[in-house]
Amino acid sequence: MADHMPTLPSTSSPTDTPTAIGTPQSLSKDDASATIAREQDEIADKDFGWLPIPKRLQYEPFRPLEFSLSMTASFGFGCTFVVANLFYCHPILVQMAESFHVEEADLASVATLMQAGYAVGILLIAPLGDLLRRRPMILAILFVAAALSLGLSFTYNLVVFQVLSFLMGFMNVTPQILLPLAADLAPPHRRASAISVILSGLLFGILFSRVLAGVIAEYTSWRVVYWVAAGLNFVVLFGSYFVVPDTPAKNKHLTYFQILWSMVKYAVTEPLLIQSCLINLLSSACYNYWWVTLTFLLDGEPYHYSTLAIGLFGLIGMVGVAIGPFGGKLIDNFATWYSILITTILLIIFQAVQTGAGGLHISAVILACLGLDVFRQMQQVSLSTSVFSISMEAGSRLNAIFIISLYAGQVLGTSAGTAVFADHGWRAAGALAMGWYGLALVLLFLRGPHVKGKVWFGYSGGWSLRKENNKHIKPTDADAEAKVGAPESLEHPERDLEQHPTRDDVHPELSKAAA
Repeated sequence: MADHMPTLPSTSSPTDTPTAIGTPQSLSKDDASATIAREQDEIADKDFGWLPIPKRLQYEPFRPLEFSLSMTASFGFGCTFVVANLFYCHPILVQMAESFHVEEADLASVATLMQAGYAVGILLIAPLGDLLRRRPMILAILFVAAALSLGLSFTYNLVVFQVLSFLMGFMNVTPQILLPLAADLAPPHRRASAISVILSGLLFGILFSRVLAGVIAEYTSWRVVYWVAAGLNFVVLFGSYFVVPDTPAKNKHLTYFQILWSMVKYAVTEPLLIQSCLINLLSSACYNYWWVTLTFLLDGEPYHYSTLAIGLFGLIGMVGVAIGPFGGKLIDNFATWYSILITTILLIIFQAVQTGAGGLHISAVILACLGLDVFRQMQQVSLSTSVFSISMEAGSRLNAIFIISLYAGQVLGTSAGTAVFADHGWRAAGALAMGWYGLALVLLFLRGPHVKGKVWFGYSGGWSLRKENNKHIKPTDADAEAKVGAPESLEHPERDLEQHPTRDDVHPELSKAAA
């Protein structure tokens, strides 16, 4: 199959607009000045029209932005404290039920409402990252989340609390905006590492929230949990003001409804996206089944562990999360297809350990916990990296579709995996998970490691272990169709942000003509 590299324009017409990919052979002084003016329009020195942006974070088309290790770590820590908002309620449901004078079952809806709101937010808010400037968007969402935390701490009405819980989930999508932003900013040789740090932050946030809420609620009121949550949200907001760089809006020619419609097109027309989402769905189902049924396994024969002992197995999960970023560095060196292949095979191996001996000896359970945690995270990083490679202009939309597939997998794993465990035991459930992983391998082998474009089945491009660093990415059909009627200057292939080219690097004649 033909490599889908864009063809550079070679016309010398003075009316052509130069782009980051190709430039005319000659350019008049007036045209150069007009192009510079358009670039200047992308520069903003204030958020919301009144809040000054620190100079070093302002978008500067002539100066590349360095995506440093400290910025990556800051994104990860921010995601930890933000995603924690979704899980503070889990260990304090009993206290909240007593406070609202209702049954515990009535409070169980709070956790469900938060997750439902989060799913809706991913679908409706996160894609705006492809339409709006992301820095003010992140700051606004963090402020609203902090305010909602205060509302949760003060309300004494259960219905109001439930409504605020849904809104908290709905507005808690900052991590799903930061993740595509990091993928845009990071150079190709560090993209998987950046994604792995942020995913580690997300997983740490789940564990951190439960520990923090449990400790606070043990010694004081559950309302203090949300006071602390509000404080942490304001800390993240303050830190984001000094860390998150400003970047121009990607697709100003599109409307919100065009953004949503393009997501539908991506979901049914992009082979790589569909392949990655199906693998993610199956692997998420296996992983979620394991952690949901682990409690049943350790509570029954032959272990009969206490609730505290079962809870300590979460510490093993923390070890897996800590190892994840190191795996990201390995993924950066190879074609993502191979990292998906290797991690999926290792997931099958560790699942086989649990299937064969999980109900016989605790060492098999511990080994399975560690292996499944480490390699599931590495697999998800590989899949995310693969998805972001489809289009630099649609990162937020692609990520939203990818995360929705993860949610679907969680539902499948919880329902089907738990049912098989209850009816046929731990070994049958483990065999089901191995079958799901096996199906994921089949889906992976439908396309080779370097297949390009709209190829559903094939192995063109060879079997090289190294990834291809294509400097430019051709717009997808979903973007191209959405751009119908857009200004001509917006119909060119987008700039690959991994190179961070300056204006003089891309078209040096601008400076000469404008001088």
